[in-house]
Amino acid sequence: MASLSRKRGAVRSGVVERKNLLTVCRFSVKTLLDRSCFETIDDSFPEFVNFVSILEHILSHRLKGQTTWFGYESPRSFWDYIKAACSKVPHNCIRSIESMENVRSSRSKGRAWIRVVLMEKRLSEYISFSMKDFKTTRRLFEEGAIMLGEEAGLLADTLIGLNTIDFSFCLKGECLDNSCPAVIDYTPYLKFTQSADSISSDEEEMRTLGSSGSECSTPDIKATAASIFTEQSNLVSKCKRFEQKYRMALEQKGYLEELVRLREAQLSEAVSHNKALQQSLGDAHLSHTLEKQQLKYIIVELQNQLTVLKNNDLRSRQELTSHLTNQWPSPDALDASAVALDTLLYRKSTGQWEEKSFQSLEQLSAGMSLTSNTQGKEETPSLRGLCGSLTSVASYKSLASLKSSECFASPATEISSPGVTPS
Repeated sequence: MASLSRKRGAVRSGVVERKNLLTVCRFSVKTLLDRSCFETIDDSFPEFVNFVSILEHILSHRLKGQTTWFGYESPRSFWDYIKAACSKVPHNCIRSIESMENVRSSRSKGRAWIRVVLMEKRLSEYISFSMKDFKTTRRLFEEGAIMLGEEAGLLADTLIGLNTIDFSFCLKGECLDNSCPAVIDYTPYLKFTQSADSISSDEEEMRTLGSSGSECSTPDIKATAASIFTEQSNLVSKCKRFEQKYRMALEQKGYLEELVRLREAQLSEAVSHNKALQQSLGDAHLSHTLEKQQLKYIIVELQNQLTVLKNNDLRSRQELTSHLTNQWPSPDALDASAVALDTLLYRKSTGQWEEKSFQSLEQLSAGMSLTSNTQGKEETPSLRGLCGSLTSVASYKSLASLKSSECFASPATEISSPGVTPS
């Protein structure tokens, strides 16, 4: 029970601490807005020094230490977190601050960063961007830190009003030294507000004091003093009300101006993105049209080539047909007794082919008879294949009387196997 109560007390104290820091930060921003109406803010203003101290406490709230090689834990500055979480901010100043010669320690670099982003009017943007890197924030902060809770979003909204202030700083002053502690001064925010009851009691007391005055004081003087006091108090109260309304209107004006600036930036970004999309769409449409035209040209060219090939093939067929037809002579010009035979004779006895030329079928018949008589074999009454050039129909019919045991072949035919016997 005791540990549970201590734990609850620690949680409650952490909540109160976060709330107090955010409230003081809001008050500090309001004082800077009021002061900026009359002059430019620089390092000499106590309001700005107090604001920087408050912001350092908020960014360093429950920040984890850094473990060394020997196992000890050394304190870490909020600059390590900003450098890791805001490295991807567009056009950031991280690298320029790292390269500063007069700024060497981590805390002094963090203070220089605060001044640079205030002059650039981008402090709220950096805080909002660091909140999005939840992995880095979770790694560098402990549970209950302001940067891990909903208070971080309220802090970013509060810091938007600073974008309406013109800051001017010198980054070579002693304020960046690591030895300067970040101490928050709460006295400007502890003001006594006089209520209406207290004002009426003061008026009554003044009347009492006036009535108990010297005897020479006349009633007219007393009434005049009371009326002057009442009028003065009314004017003071009116002045305070007008001042409060003016501050509220000024804060709202600054917030609305910053909101308008952010919306204009978003609108310009959306317009540029839309233009880029339209340009890419136009390029894609143009490339599609060109590809379509190229495909049409290719199809027409292929059709023309196919037509040319078909015409060439038809012309070749016609030429081949006419050539084969013209090789054969007309029947009127043929000689009935003329035969021109260039044959190859295959002799079974020797197993070889012999080339002979016969001028007529009678010479061919006589040659075949002589060959069959010399070999002394039976004549085969079968008709052998004859390939050659016949010059008459009558000579072709006379081939039926040929009897031979030899094969005939044209010289133009291919001899596949000399051992084939005729049927």
